[in-house]
Amino acid sequence: MEYLKKVDLYQYTINELRPFEGELLKQIKDFYRIGLTWTSNALEGNSLTESETKVLIEDGLTVGGKPLRDVFEAVGHAKAYDYMFTLLENNDIKEMDILYLHNLFYQNIEEDFAGKYRDIPVFISGSNYPVTKVEDIQNEIKKLCKWIKKDRKKYHPVEFAALLHKKFVFIHPYKDGNGRVARLLMNTALIQDGYLPAIIPPILRSEYISFLEKAHEDDRAFINFIVERELESQKDFLRLLHVPLPKV
Repeated sequence: MEYLKKVDLYQYTINELRPFEGELLKQIKDFYRIGLTWTSNALEGNSLTESETKVLIEDGLTVGGKPLRDVFEAVGHAKAYDYMFTLLENNDIKEMDILYLHNLFYQNIEEDFAGKYRDIPVFISGSNYPVTKVEDIQNEIKKLCKWIKKDRKKYHPVEFAALLHKKFVFIHPYKDGNGRVARLLMNTALIQDGYLPAIIPPILRSEYISFLEKAHEDDRAFINFIVERELESQKDFLRLLHVPLPKV
């Protein structure tokens, strides 16, 4: 895959700059904390702007006239983002991590459903494919966790992260918040392998949803989409540090 070769080239350049420590590391984490929280929520219809998300998360200042749920989504996602970094050294993602990420994100929205698998049937609006039946959810999550542990090294890290996202969102284990948890899991896998988080801006929402739908039959386009998003993250990161982009 041509894009993966580019990702590897950019990753080599980024690795040459390591280790990231002290204030620089804090700035990097804070940058993606805002970017991922804003974009992931905006993809699902959250009305907060990037600057409003930043003021809310960093300064604790609420934004007048915004729905309370939108505020809770931003605060909850930021907490889930922070939890990702506690999993850095594990190089694994367990069922308890999947449940806890959702709990952190959803606890102030619907406490009774936070960190718990849905007990009601749901369907994805606009999709032609069913999600996992209620009675099969826990078994499918356990199979997913076994796949993570057993087959992870068979894939390029960015390809693996994309497949993890796809597999999780097709299970759709929660009443709400599945897309956001899927992106958190994808980015947990990426940072565990030393890659930058992949940001999906809301302007690409239609392509993102379309590629996910097509991934039921052929996931190559979706994987390519995520690889491109990782590549853009790498480019933006090097520009922020004023490092010349490698020649491709």
